[in-house]
Amino acid sequence: MLAKVFSGAVLGLNGRVIEVEVDKRGGMMPHFIIVGLPDTAVQESRVRVRSAVRNSGMNFPMGSYTVNLAPADIPKRGPAYDLPIAVGTLAATSQIPHDELAKALFIGELALDGSLRHVNGILPITDLARREGFERIYVPEVDAAEAALIQGIQVIPVDHLTHLVNHLRGVAPIPPRPHRTDAAPLPPFSADLADVKGQEHVKRALEVAAAGGHNMLMTGPPGAGKTLMARTLPSILPPLSQEAALDVTRIYSVADLLTPETPLIRQPPFRAPHHTISYAGLIGGGRWPRPGEISLAHRGVLFLDELPEFGGKMLEMLRQPMEDKIVTLSRATGTVTFPANFMLVASMNPCPCGYYGDPERACTCSTSAIRNYQKRISGPLLDRIDIHVQVPRVKYEKLTDDSRGESSAAVRERVLAARARQTARFAGLPHIDANADMGPTEVRQFCPLDREAHQLIGAAMRQLQLSARAYHRVLKLARTIADLAGDDRIATHHIAEAIQYRPRKTEFWMV
Repeated sequence: MLAKVFSGAVLGLNGRVIEVEVDKRGGMMPHFIIVGLPDTAVQESRVRVRSAVRNSGMNFPMGSYTVNLAPADIPKRGPAYDLPIAVGTLAATSQIPHDELAKALFIGELALDGSLRHVNGILPITDLARREGFERIYVPEVDAAEAALIQGIQVIPVDHLTHLVNHLRGVAPIPPRPHRTDAAPLPPFSADLADVKGQEHVKRALEVAAAGGHNMLMTGPPGAGKTLMARTLPSILPPLSQEAALDVTRIYSVADLLTPETPLIRQPPFRAPHHTISYAGLIGGGRWPRPGEISLAHRGVLFLDELPEFGGKMLEMLRQPMEDKIVTLSRATGTVTFPANFMLVASMNPCPCGYYGDPERACTCSTSAIRNYQKRISGPLLDRIDIHVQVPRVKYEKLTDDSRGESSAAVRERVLAARARQTARFAGLPHIDANADMGPTEVRQFCPLDREAHQLIGAAMRQLQLSARAYHRVLKLARTIADLAGDDRIATHHIAEAIQYRPRKTEFWMV
């Protein structure tokens, strides 16, 4: 007897419907074969399914079983096909009715006792089921909160195969999980700008970066507070919209980084990989391509501490994603594209010992060592960073001052107001979320300058030898500074502040 059950596979961040066909033939010799490009975990499903069916009180008759996972040209991986294979086996042996199978999608890993375990990629597969017109999806109970984020489809939480069989037989229906938007309060932030002593000009640069989504590089001696200030950035960024939250959560679902307690990511992610990370870990990859840190930082912050330590080749790989906001990975098994619209925030020392240019401590590095250290970061990469700021050592008087600086909450209000102006400005342009996302066309439309501003930026281009890319980045930065001030037009003082964030020749390649 033949039974057909529907499941789903995740390819990149997108889902694909998989038809699970189970054919049962009589015979005295047990035989169970799975075809359709299954990996080892899928091949082992036959062992888990047999034990789960028997330990759940159902029969697993002797005979020949053939399971086909279609389409056959798509590689299948992971244990998520356990549940649809078990349901197909029970339907093929007439232990459950076939009526429900054409309307639903099944996914889940089976334990040997019949209970269901967590699987990754629930969110994109649930969204796939809704788009393909399925009425309901059966998922492990532990993943039901994640699946319930998708509107327009019933989510049936299953904790044991026995309960699913009773539900399909109509004996004990399982109530669907209510849909949710996750209105829980946001978690507290680990760092606040009020805890940072001094460094007012760096705090201002952080505010501008957060308001427009701009890339930023901080340079200074060890212990000046670069890492602390970078970690305060999430506390001044606006929360994600519902659409953006689902976009980010989909990435974390595929990467298996969600927890049952927080099925929806509502704050912009903050990723801080160590400089020993591999290429695949940073950009994404593997035999079965998975999102890397730049995709996990999508709509959030990628913080690279000690930037030169990452190595020249590793940093050059960031250039294309920083421009295109996506990363495409090509493998023998296919090509997948992951989003990578992130803010790059980096910190570095001016030299290997960290004290080149410090007024109170002498640098011990040779001229060649300083030159080689700074040249680990290429000019084209530096040109893609909007804000370059020096972070000097904090004086003793500032450290011992008991007064607190402006809090992150106050700064966040100004950032939210600036982002609201940008949202209104870019209405109808879905590919632009903030000023940093503007292309040349949008810069020409939304960043007009008067004659005095043109003269100022023209002089800056000649003296600082700015590239065309740097020219557009100065204009985008000035647009953000104007938004923070509540001004509709870009004035000369907005341009002047934006120019001061460009690197000087004395800051890089100094020797």
